[in-house]
Amino acid sequence: MDAQAEGEFREFVEARSLALRRTAYALTGDPHQAEDLVQAALVKLVRRWHRVDNPEAYVRRIMYHDLASRWRRRRIVREDAVAEPPDRPVTDAADAVLHRLDLTQVLLRLSPGQRAVLVLRFYEDLPEREIAEILRCSVGTVRSQTSRALARLRTLAPELAADPVPTPEEASA
Repeated sequence: MDAQAEGEFREFVEARSLALRRTAYALTGDPHQAEDLVQAALVKLVRRWHRVDNPEAYVRRIMYHDLASRWRRRRIVREDAVAEPPDRPVTDAADAVLHRLDLTQVLLRLSPGQRAVLVLRFYEDLPEREIAEILRCSVGTVRSQTSRALARLRTLAPELAADPVPTPEEASA
């Protein structure tokens, strides 16, 4: 890689790595796995830097496909048995933090495709057409996956749909 291409790549990584890590975290639910996912995708990108027209879309596509490949492989879950569960600290967490944690847990219960569509659509705020490009599917598929994922979210966690702000009638009661 020549010096100019290396500089362009460095600029891209500096400008977009935080957004890519956020997306990866939303997909994996684990900060360490998210970092690994982004790093692996960037390694694949640097090999094809001269041939890629839209590097961000390329990296996102790599992240999605790499993660889907991991899900397809048989997972080995390792657990450590302990006599007593560890104490959990009591924290004064804000409702918004709890809401995000609940949402993250529910997202992890969706299929990889549904999760990817929701993360790209609502977390990354990408248009349906760009999501279709990233996931290599039609816009219609993105729409149907979004609809199915939202319906599943409503089933899995109806409490997340509740309006936290009371109506005037509720407030006066």
